[in-house]
Amino acid sequence: MDINAALGAFAALSQKTRLEVFRLLIKSGANGMTAGEIGEDLGVKQNTMSANLSVLLQAGLVRNTREGRTIRYYADLSGTQELLTFLVADCCGGHPELCAQVIDGIACVEAQ
Repeated sequence: MDINAALGAFAALSQKTRLEVFRLLIKSGANGMTAGEIGEDLGVKQNTMSANLSVLLQAGLVRNTREGRTIRYYADLSGTQELLTFLVADCCGGHPELCAQVIDGIACVEAQ
C-alpha cells in the first residue's frame, strides 16, 4: 500500500458513521450485512448509508456482493491487512522482524 492509498483509507474512517459501519462489518465477519441491516443497526437513513458505503468501497476497506435485488457488504480483510501492515512496516526502529508477532496477528484469511 502506498501513502496515498493509506490516506484515502484514513480519510474514509475519519467520519463517525463510516467508522461505525466498518467496525460493524468487522464484527459481522463472513456473514456480512446488507445496507438495510447496517442502516437499521446504526439508525442511519438509506441514502446516507449508500454514500458512506461508497466511500468505504472506494477506500478498499469494504467489498460487496449482489444477492438478487440486495447488496451484501463485508469488511475487506485484505485491504484492512494492507493498511495495518503499512502502519507497522517501519516499526521497531526499522527492524520490522521485531514486530513479526504483531504483523502475524493481523494476517486474516478472508472468507469468500
